[in-house]
Amino acid sequence: MRRLLALCCPMLFGAASYAQTSEEALLHQYCTACHNEKLKTGGLVLDKLDPAHPESSPETWEKVVRKVRAGMMPPSGARRPDRASLDGFAATIAARLDNAAAARPNPGTTGLHRLNRTEYANAIRDLLSLEIDVSSLLPADDSSEGFDNIAEALSVSPALLERYVSAAEKISRLAVGDPGISPSTVTYRVPTDLSQADHIEGLPLGTRGGTLIRHNFPLDAGYAIKVRARGGAIGLGAVGFQGDQIEVTLDGERIKLVNAVPSLDLQIRVNAGPHALGVAFVKKSAIGADDLWQIYANNSGIQNVAITGPLDPSGAGDTPSRRRIFVCRPSPDMDEVVCARQIIAKLARRAYRQPATDGDVETLMGFYEEARRQGGFEAGIRQALARILVGPRFVFRFESDPESPAPGTAYRITDLELASLLSFFLWSSIPDEELLELAIEDKLHEPATLEQQARRMLADPRSESLVTNFGGQWLYLRELKNQRPESKDFNENLREAFKRETELFFESIIREDHNVLDLLNAGYTFVDEQLARHYGIHGVHGSRFRRVALPENRRGMLGQGSILLVTSVANRTSPVARGKWILENLMGSPPPLPPPNVPPLKESAGQAMAGSVRQRMEEHRNNAACAACHKIMDPIGFSLENYDLIGKWRTSDEGTPIEASGELVDGTRLDGPAGLRQALLSRSDVFVSTLTEKLLTYALGRGVRYYDMPAVRAITRAAAENDYRFSSLVSGIVNSTAFQMRVKEPYPSRDLQGAVKE
Repeated sequence: MRRLLALCCPMLFGAASYAQTSEEALLHQYCTACHNEKLKTGGLVLDKLDPAHPESSPETWEKVVRKVRAGMMPPSGARRPDRASLDGFAATIAARLDNAAAARPNPGTTGLHRLNRTEYANAIRDLLSLEIDVSSLLPADDSSEGFDNIAEALSVSPALLERYVSAAEKISRLAVGDPGISPSTVTYRVPTDLSQADHIEGLPLGTRGGTLIRHNFPLDAGYAIKVRARGGAIGLGAVGFQGDQIEVTLDGERIKLVNAVPSLDLQIRVNAGPHALGVAFVKKSAIGADDLWQIYANNSGIQNVAITGPLDPSGAGDTPSRRRIFVCRPSPDMDEVVCARQIIAKLARRAYRQPATDGDVETLMGFYEEARRQGGFEAGIRQALARILVGPRFVFRFESDPESPAPGTAYRITDLELASLLSFFLWSSIPDEELLELAIEDKLHEPATLEQQARRMLADPRSESLVTNFGGQWLYLRELKNQRPESKDFNENLREAFKRETELFFESIIREDHNVLDLLNAGYTFVDEQLARHYGIHGVHGSRFRRVALPENRRGMLGQGSILLVTSVANRTSPVARGKWILENLMGSPPPLPPPNVPPLKESAGQAMAGSVRQRMEEHRNNAACAACHKIMDPIGFSLENYDLIGKWRTSDEGTPIEASGELVDGTRLDGPAGLRQALLSRSDVFVSTLTEKLLTYALGRGVRYYDMPAVRAITRAAAENDYRFSSLVSGIVNSTAFQMRVKEPYPSRDLQGAVKE
């Protein structure tokens, strides 16, 4: 009765009550006809909820806010108020949720976090100055929430722990140097579809094709190098090497130049440590347009390079890892035990991300003493290092509940925990000495110090992990290696160019601290000659990537081949995959899961089919079970149909002119990539909020939940005041309650040995 009177006679209840009932009026007029106790459309019931007090059902109201802000509700074809009314409704509900959250913040909890293999490799790099091929040591990690650093997905099994033990032993031998190591062979294969007609970046100028190998040579020793190459061919006929020469380089210096043969064997002596071994063909001068050999694509090329060794070793050498480990040497002024203790304590401090206790050092010294008796000082250090690398405090990141707060109470994490959280967020690695020292001194949590450290770390080269690790997963760049498009214009060179372009583009947003909306609308990108030719950009020559201006139809990342390829299928574009990718990754509103037994789209099965992809999709949408979801996804995907499955611009599909127009759920008209870009920019707050959610998920190592959304909105509001610069999002996350605080769990926590803490 009160609601009815307030609607009819607002003066009886005052302005505040009228504002509340206006939200009720919108809700009952446009929403509850479907989302009620009887129908429960989409599993959402709103007719019993009070928009004046959304804090009583925050999870449900956060869903409402998300859908309304993204323009997804009311659904396509239903009556809807004007956009200003909907935006105002969502803003009012969100403000009430934010006020309630401010009074009682819920920063959530994060479980025990095992280092995934990327973090493990980076930690080894920064601890020991040693690059490792982690894929040969540890299995791939499971993903959740779109990322592989989510604590709950990083399970542990006896078999996995055995792999960590084996990895620690191999890494310690490589880092310290093991004179007793047996020779082994490592083979580096060149992808069969790599075009070797042109220069490959990183190899000497004047060469073509080949491969650049970064290999860690374990000892000062001889090494056997075997190069296998294939001759050129025209059609089905082999024509051989035609006077080709193969150049072998080590760290850019030529060590061998020979006439090309199918199998080349040579032996070289190499100092221990990381070196770059290059093998390539010398590029011959053009000899005339009439020569078929010069214009035929299937040139001779390198197939694989095998490195065998060490052979006849002379010592462990002077490697970056040995310089990092051996901070002292036994001498008349310092006996072995004192020096060993100093080395071990320093390694343990960095590896454990906190000062090593006397007990820690004594445990490690026990491993040192045992190996020392059998193999000498360096053998002891090697064994102690292996024990550090399998230690729970190295392999796991954990946060312990303090004793004092009652269960369910929010508390601030320690500075040491904050240092690890920050370094694994920005670097996917362990804290450096500066960050660790501030945490030990209990100064890191101070706002000015924390801000300064976050900016310093963003400027550090190690923040490239935000590009390769965060960006690689958010933008699906990791999926590029699995794509096998059926296109004569595609090869391994183009695959690598796609990946490099998007990485350089995303890196420029971070390094130059751009407005993150430039991800959607930047008028520049990075290309080499092949990619420029693919995009129809003139005046770019050579294998070096450089920044270029873009035509209107290529602006932002939606015009980049990497995104367009991973959202296509093998033999055609996929408007559904492209629409779904944008809804999930840019708008934060994934479509519903498809119902069971949905008939597949008619495919060509290798034969030409009448009609474009759009025409076949529209036939598919006639199925009532498919139509509801496709009305959301398809218009988005159709707006990108001018790009084929490998991102090449086109005007027709199977002889049918491309029609790249459509309409979003909220009635916004789309007309090609530019129209989609403008539609996304018109809801720029939604894109920035979605990016913030993705970054926060990655930073925390857990999924963002409904109780995190007030923090997400606070971060995006603060970023808006700083032109949505990337650094402002990072700063907002680092200063958020979700990042710096936790809720004490209502059950006893366990320490690393599994004992219940009383």
